[in-house]
Parts: sequence; structure tokens; C-alpha cells
Amino acid sequence: MNDGNEWQLALPEFLHEAEKLLAKSEECLSHLHMIRNDSDAIDCMKISLIKLAEKADALALQAISEFSRHIQYLIANAENPLHLHDQALDALHDCLTLLAWQLELIDAKTGQLTLDETEQTTLIATVILQIPQKDFSTKPQQRMHHTS
Repeated sequence: MNDGNEWQLALPEFLHEAEKLLAKSEECLSHLHMIRNDSDAIDCMKISLIKLAEKADALALQAISEFSRHIQYLIANAENPLHLHDQALDALHDCLTLLAWQLELIDAKTGQLTLDETEQTTLIATVILQIPQKDFSTKPQQRMHHTS
């Protein structure tokens, strides 16, 4: 649980940084719609998602950090990350949109993020369908698939 005063000081800075990282990821996605094989755009998106996950970890925002890491992993583990088609890019865009929405749901006083993980799980499943993975046996441990 987050300490109230520290949390209230840290949250605005985190949200500002998170919005910048998500905007950077969105820029990369837009770029990939135009130039499919741009490895710099893919690397930039992966780095932005990892940074977001690390910053979320620092504030104990597990749902955001795990979701960011999972999206990054699916991009990194893609069989052919330089040939993502429109549906794959759209699925990634939906994930980024959900992340942005979740940032807005963080309680500024308590630092709690209460959410139903169903939408995260559904979006991850959609990304997996749209982006064939190299090897499913090496997926990161997922806490998203537990039922409450």
C-alpha cells in the first residue's frame, strides 16, 4: 500500500512521465503503419513500455507494470516483428489506449487502481492472435489469468 503523502507527491510526476511514454509508443505505432519494417520504431516502443513498467513498479502499480511488460514481451517475442499487419498494430493500439485509461483511474489519494482484469486479458489474447509468437513455452508468468 502506498504512503498517502509520498504517493500524492509522486503520482503527478509518474502520470506525466507515463503519458510521455505512451505518447512515444503511439508515435511508434503510427510510424509502423506507414513503414512496416522500421526496427527503430519497434525498439522505441519496447523501450517505452519497459520504462513505463519500471516506473509503475516504483509506485506499486502492479496491474499497469504487468500489462506494459506483457505487451512489450509479445512485441519482443514476435516471430516477425518487422512485418506487423494492420490488425496487429490496431490490437497494440487498443492495449495502449487501455493503459492510458487505467492511468486515469488511479486514485490520487490512495494510489489504488481497482480494475477488472478481463479487458487486459482479452486484449492480450487478441495481440497473441494477431502477432504470432516464436515460442509459447517461454511466456512470462502471468498473473492476469487468475480468477478473482
